[in-house]
Amino acid sequence: MPRTQQYSVDLSADERAELNAMLSAGTYKTRELTRARCLLHADDGLTDPEVSEAVGCHPGTVGRIRKRYTEDGLAAITRRKADRVYERKLDGREEAHLIALACSDPPEGRSRWSLHLLADHFVALSEIDVESISHETVRQILKKPQLHPHRSKSWVITPENSAAFVCKMEDVLDLYHEPYDENRPVVCFDESNKELHKEVRDPLPARPGAVARYDYTYERNGTRNLFVVSEPLTGWRHVEVTERRRKQEFVAQMQSLVDDHYPDAECIRVVMDNLNTHQRYAFYEHLPPAEARRLLSKLEFHFTPEHGSWLNMAEIEFSALWTECLDRRIPDAATLRTEVAAWERTRNEDESEIEWQFTADDARIKLRQLYPANHD
Repeated sequence: MPRTQQYSVDLSADERAELNAMLSAGTYKTRELTRARCLLHADDGLTDPEVSEAVGCHPGTVGRIRKRYTEDGLAAITRRKADRVYERKLDGREEAHLIALACSDPPEGRSRWSLHLLADHFVALSEIDVESISHETVRQILKKPQLHPHRSKSWVITPENSAAFVCKMEDVLDLYHEPYDENRPVVCFDESNKELHKEVRDPLPARPGAVARYDYTYERNGTRNLFVVSEPLTGWRHVEVTERRRKQEFVAQMQSLVDDHYPDAECIRVVMDNLNTHQRYAFYEHLPPAEARRLLSKLEFHFTPEHGSWLNMAEIEFSALWTECLDRRIPDAATLRTEVAAWERTRNEDESEIEWQFTADDARIKLRQLYPANHD
C-alpha cells in the first residue's frame, strides 16, 4: 500500500456527528476545521491526493492527520501534538534563587539582565548544583511571577507620608467634583513646547504597496511655547502659541482668561502646577497695581502637588493635542498656529468632555501610603 494511505480512518457514527457539529459551529480555528474535513473525506474512502484536492491542503498534511487520528483519536483535531511529560529542570528552591537573581542589579558593564545572561550567571552560583539551563527555561520560570528583567519603566515616585502632597491633592480632587457653576468655572491651565523642524527633502507620499516616507534629517527652526486652557465640564479648550513662557506671558494668559474668555464670571478657579512662573506677585511686576489687584480678585489658584502634575486635567488635553495634531514635523510658527487652531476648533465643536472619576475617597484607599500615619 502507498505510504500516503498506510493509516486508515474508520470513524464511528458519534465521531462523524461530532466532526459535522464542529464544521457548523463556526467557533473553531481554520487548522482544526481542515483536520475535521480531512478525517471525514478519509473515512469516505478517498486517497490522500483526493482528500488533499477536496480540502485544499498538502497531501503530506492528510497523511499526518491520519496518523495522529490512529494514535490519539479525535483529540488530534484540537491538539498540535500528543501529550508529553516534561521533566522539571529546577526545584522550588532553585527557582527562588533564579527569581532573586533576576530582581538584583545586573553585573558590572551591563545595563540590564537578558535571558541568556541570567542563565549563565545562575549556573555559576555556588549554592546551585545545575550544570546547564536554557534561556527558554529561564523565560518560563520568570513568566509565572510576571518578571521582565529586560524592561524598565520611568515613573514619578511620590514621597511617602507627605501631608503637603495629600493636602494639595485632595483640594484639587474636591474641586473637580463640585457641580458646574458658570459664575465660578473650574479651569485647568498648563504649558508645553514644540520644536519646529523643516524638511530638507520633500517627503514621498503613500502609494499602494508603500507607506509614506520622509528623510530622517531635518533643519531646526526654533521652538514655540504652547499654553492650554481647558474647562473639562463644558468640553471647551483654548491653545495659545507664544514665543516664550516667562512670567509676563503667564500674566497675559490670565488677563485673557478674565477679560476675553470669562468676562462675566465672579471667580475663575484655575488648576495649575508649581512652575516658577506661576506666581501671584508676577501680576504686580508686569501690570499697574490697580490692574493686578483687579485680576487677582477674580482668580483663585489651586496648585497640584509636586510630583502630582497628573492631577491637572490640562495634561489630558495636551496628550490629545500631541497625538492628534503635533506628532509630526511642523516647519514654522505660522503653520503651528494654523494647525493648532484647526485642532482646537474641531475638538470644541465635538464638545469633548473629560470625565474625571478619581475622588479623594479613592485616593485614601489606593494612595494610602502617601498619607501620614494617624496619631490618637
